[in-house]
Amino acid sequence: MAEKKIKISNHELIPKHTKLSDSEKQKILGFYNITINELPSIFITDPALEGLDVKPGDAIKIERTSPTAGKIVFYRGVVE
Repeated sequence: MAEKKIKISNHELIPKHTKLSDSEKQKILGFYNITINELPSIFITDPALEGLDVKPGDAIKIERTSPTAGKIVFYRGVVE
């Protein structure tokens, strides 16, 4: 029997992950006055990044929804 592959990013418990453009990345880094290395890390092999065409040094925007706080945005730097 063939094994069926599931796309993890479609699961309801996985928050939305978006790769930032270079200009968006620079804007966020400038706003917080930090470097990409100072962002919390996310591994390039993380299943939530599948299909985003990321490379080390990219920035990822993660949008989570909370019943009490509403929409919360986190940023992560991609590492190997």
